[in-house]
Parts: sequence; structure tokens; C-alpha cells
Amino acid sequence: MVEAWTAAQIREAERPHLEAGEALMQRAADGLADVVRDLLRASSVSRHGRSARVLLLAGGGNNGGDALYAGESLARELLPRGGAVTVVPVGNRVHEAGLAAALAAGATLDGAGPWCDPAAVAARLPEYDVVLDGLVGTGSSGVGLRGDALRVVKALLPAVTDAAGAAAGTSAASRPIVVAVDVPSGIGVDDGALPDPPLVLPADVTVTFGGHKVGLLVGPGSGLAGGVVLVDIGLGPELARMTPAFSSP
Repeated sequence: MVEAWTAAQIREAERPHLEAGEALMQRAADGLADVVRDLLRASSVSRHGRSARVLLLAGGGNNGGDALYAGESLARELLPRGGAVTVVPVGNRVHEAGLAAALAAGATLDGAGPWCDPAAVAARLPEYDVVLDGLVGTGSSGVGLRGDALRVVKALLPAVTDAAGAAAGTSAASRPIVVAVDVPSGIGVDDGALPDPPLVLPADVTVTFGGHKVGLLVGPGSGLAGGVVLVDIGLGPELARMTPAFSSP
């Protein structure tokens, strides 16, 4: 039995930990970085004759911060081996402390502009082995992305979708692994709803924090989540006192 929770339930479970000053974001980021390392070890990256390169799409919310702190950890490991972490802030703001940490570790900063251009994406994306989707997290209601976030996703979709038109979760050696941070950006976190049109990056793996979100287990959003990995950040006792919003056998 897999239990799932609404965004509001997860926030309520986090509240006492945040009030106590616990570093929940760092726990989430550490777990995310570990999953990315495991994916890279299991992939064909070594056949390229170089260390891995990670493209990090960071929105302004907490999941953008999770991605940036994970990027810090990955940069410290990958850069000495010839790899790279490229941070693309998308939107009007970014988690400043997370961005500073990633850049201090050696990550490079790139503007969103080229990543809104399908032709530029087609030329540049093959350089990368992993895309971290940290655009929008549990604040998403399934009504769709906006602004540069929407333009970046529209430009990336053809490049992360198999030639036959299958979702990215179906595996293709010629494209990067797409890892969603907490949830695929744009799905309805509480109901699995998709925007119309359904412009969401399909993930190979979704790394979610604290507890499963309902939208990762129910369709149609669940069909874009790929394999779901739950990172324990210490919310178990609080969630145990709540009635799950959804349960799946």
C-alpha cells in the first residue's frame, strides 16, 4: 500500500520541523543528488569518454532551491572530473542562497533565452546527460506553466521525447535523463490534472520529498512521473497522524 498526501498536508507536516530550524531543504537536496548519482552510474554516460553534465532548470520556489543545493553537491563531484553543472534560472526570481552555493561550487550560469528557442535547444541539449526539472513544485495546481517556464518546456519537449513520440520515461540513449524535482512541473499536485495543452516535461524519474504526492499516483499526471523515488526528510511521525488523501495498492 502506497499512501499519498496533498500539498497542504505535506506543508503542515513540515511546519514543526521548519519552526525548529531543521534543514529540510538540505536533506531533500542531498537525497536528490544521491539519486542523480545512481542514475548516472547506471547509465551509458561513461561511453561518452567524459564525466557527466547536468542541466539544472531552477524556478523561484523551494523545489528550485532543492535543485540548486543538489547542483552544488553534484558540481563539487563532477567538475574535477571534467563534468559540468549548468544552472538556468527561469522566472522572475530564484532561491538566492541556493544559487550562490551552486555557483561557488563551480556551476555555471546560463540565461533562459537560448533554452526558449527550439533550434538552440536541439543543438545544445545533446551535451547534457541529465536535466533537473526544478521549475515548479507543490505550488502547481495543473493550470499550466507561464512565461519563460512555459517557453522552456515547449522548446525542450521535442528533444526529450523519443522519435516515435513516446514519453521521455520510455528510455532513449540519445537524450538526457529527465529528473523531476518533487513533481513534474505543471501537473496538478493534488489530483494529477494536466494543463490544456498538456505542456509538461515527462520525467524518467521523479524524486519526491517527505511523502508521495497524490498527483504522482493518479492519472493523467502520474503517467508523466516515470519511476518515483521517495526521499525521507523526517516527516514520518507527522504524516502518520494524518489521514492519507489517497492510497494505492
